[in-house]
Amino acid sequence: MSKKVLMVLTNHKELPNGKTTGVWLSEFGEAYLAFQKKGYDVTIASPNGGKIPVDPASLEGEVSDEMLATEKYLSDTKPVEEVASSTFDGVFLPGGHGTMFDLPGNTTLQDIIRSTYEADKPVAAVCHGPAGLVDVKLSNGKYLVDGKKVSAFTNKEEQDTGLQDDMPFLLESKLKEQGAQHDPASNWSSHVVTDGYLVTGQNPQSTEAVAEAFINVLEK
Repeated sequence: MSKKVLMVLTNHKELPNGKTTGVWLSEFGEAYLAFQKKGYDVTIASPNGGKIPVDPASLEGEVSDEMLATEKYLSDTKPVEEVASSTFDGVFLPGGHGTMFDLPGNTTLQDIIRSTYEADKPVAAVCHGPAGLVDVKLSNGKYLVDGKKVSAFTNKEEQDTGLQDDMPFLLESKLKEQGAQHDPASNWSSHVVTDGYLVTGQNPQSTEAVAEAFINVLEK
C-alpha cells in the first residue's frame, strides 16, 4: 500500500520590509519529486489553504523545467484543519522565510506533528521549515525538540541573507531555547540530521538529503 505523506507549506507572502516571500520552491519541489518517484500519496496543506506564495528569489538562477513544473501543485492546497483528522505515515515541512510567520503557533499543525511523532512516524523539516516545530509539545509536556539533535537554518546564514531583523525570531536560537541540540555545518552546505523519527536539514542545499533520510525512516 502506498505511503501517505503530508506536506505543510506557508501561506505568508510578505516580510516586514515589504519584500515578497513564501515557500522556497526547491525545498518543496525536490522533496515532492522524490516522494512522487516512490509512488507516495502526497497531500499538500497550509495554515489557510489555497494558493501558496513562492519566494521570487527561489526562481532566480538556473531552475530546471521539472522544478518549475512543481509550482502547479501549489495552486490549491488544503487547510490544515481539513486534514487534521487524517492519518499520515509522515509529515514534511519545506522552508522559505514565510514559515517563520505562520507555522509557529498553529495549534492544528502542532497536534498533527505531535500525533505523527508519537505514533513512531517520521517528521521532517528543512531550512526554515523547522519553524513548524517551535512550541510543539509532546503529551508529557516536553518540547518535541528538547534533547533532540537537529539541523535548521543557522543564525550565520540568516545574517548572510540580511533579513535577520525582519524575522520574528532567529530559528537556531529559538530551537536551542527549547532544548534542541542544534548541529550546524558550514554556511550553504548540505547537512541533514536524523534523530529517531525527527529528520531536519539546514538549508535549501539540504533538501534532497532530507527527503532521502525521511524516506529511509518511512520505509523502515
